[in-house]
Amino acid sequence: MHIFAIANQKGGVGKTTTAVNLAAALAANGQRTLLVDLDPQGNATMGAGVDKRQLEASVYQVLLQLATLDRARVSSPTGKFDVLPANRDLAGAEVELVDLDLREMRLKAALAAHRADYDFVLIDCPPSLSMLTLNGLCAAHGVIIPMQCEYYALEGLSDLVNTIKKVHANLNRDLKIIGLLRVMFDPRSTLSNQVSAQLEQHFGDKVFKTLVPRNVRLAEAPSYGIPGVLFDKAAKGAQAYMAFALEMIERVNSWKETT
Repeated sequence: MHIFAIANQKGGVGKTTTAVNLAAALAANGQRTLLVDLDPQGNATMGAGVDKRQLEASVYQVLLQLATLDRARVSSPTGKFDVLPANRDLAGAEVELVDLDLREMRLKAALAAHRADYDFVLIDCPPSLSMLTLNGLCAAHGVIIPMQCEYYALEGLSDLVNTIKKVHANLNRDLKIIGLLRVMFDPRSTLSNQVSAQLEQHFGDKVFKTLVPRNVRLAEAPSYGIPGVLFDKAAKGAQAYMAFALEMIERVNSWKETT
């Protein structure tokens, strides 16, 4: 089971779009996939076609050990992957976790019992360094960083890299950066191309080959509760996420061969 946190402290960079579409694309390629929604807004839950208002249990109960992952997970009706859903209850978990034992390790403990159930677990982290994000980073083997190729994105990236280094040093020795995914990419923009080239120069093969373009169909899909890769398979954005899933599978398989 490979557990990846999809994280970026900057909001609006396509974390949830990446999490939902990568989950659906991995599932479409025969990978047993679980999507964990750690954002109280519950956007990944809704984007996967799950109604966050009708949940019997959610990731909130799992983190507080009031419910097992077995009881809280649901199947995406549109995407053929499982979801550990979130809703507004999760906002309260921040405060309630503070006084609990092993508060950063709650998600890791919940996932450990299901190692044999999944090939991939994707964790959609909220856009802040909170107790929820910390749970995601402590549970993960690596971080996928979606980012736009613009100046401010580079500023935020150095903060995120420092955060990952601290978590690696103090809480999770397995944690590493898996790669940077360039999203909302506009090949006609000189700045996009310059920032993209800087990323490749600085991070080398940590930059995924896949480029996800700006795409209206990807933006429309969540309102229908259908992942973009299934909503319009011919759209450029959908094809990019399908290519990204294959790149992820290939990367994971190459690790197996070297171990």
